[in-house]
Amino acid sequence: MRHSRSSISINLLLCLFLLSPQAFADSNAVTDSAFLFHTCSSLQNYTANTPYASNLKQAFYQLASNAPPSGFGLSSVGDDIQSQVNALALCRGDVSPADCKNCIDTASNEIQQQCPNSKGASIWYDFCLLKYSNTKFFGKIDNGVRLYMWNVQKAENPATFNEQVKNLLSGLVEKVEATPKLYVIGEQGIEGPSNKLYGLVQCTRDLSGAACKKCLSDAVAELPNCCDAKIGGRVIGGSCNFRYEIYPIVDAQK
Repeated sequence: MRHSRSSISINLLLCLFLLSPQAFADSNAVTDSAFLFHTCSSLQNYTANTPYASNLKQAFYQLASNAPPSGFGLSSVGDDIQSQVNALALCRGDVSPADCKNCIDTASNEIQQQCPNSKGASIWYDFCLLKYSNTKFFGKIDNGVRLYMWNVQKAENPATFNEQVKNLLSGLVEKVEATPKLYVIGEQGIEGPSNKLYGLVQCTRDLSGAACKKCLSDAVAELPNCCDAKIGGRVIGGSCNFRYEIYPIVDAQK
């Protein structure tokens, strides 16, 4: 079983598209924090040994220290608007504090390699999301990036399967607004050899419950474009994501 990456709108204002499909190894093991994608989201750069560079380092340190216990953290470092860094880290709802910290540490190092001196960037792993910017983005739905991934295998009964996927994810979206972590997993029985369909929805916790629901509802509306009749798929953005599979996604579903 493999996953592929679709065309991705990196920045809707720039109309920049990546068309290089990349295969992702599929593993049922939930201990694998695989790299998914990154984007350098700012056209502005900073230089080494400046206040912005120092503030970015401090923001990463704060996130690695403060986010793991709850799986989410915000950091805003610097009083001067010109050098202020705003950063966010989110770990998948089932990930342990130790794995969360490891993922944030890895992401902090990798994003500086992938986007050297950029004043804004985001990076996604299976276990975590890390993003930062020189502008205040907290509380706003981030539609700058939308990543599609899907299983290349198709369901035997596409119409029925599509409806089951939509029903599962829509049901999870309805529940997410009332959850403290803005994270919900679920499952439902289906016909076929797998017998069950598993789903996950999650938002960054700087969003309100209503904004989270809107972000996920818009993402689920992308199902026909992303994952038509595919037995597994996900849509990942800067503020929310969903995933469904015919096998358990997280330990709690085993």
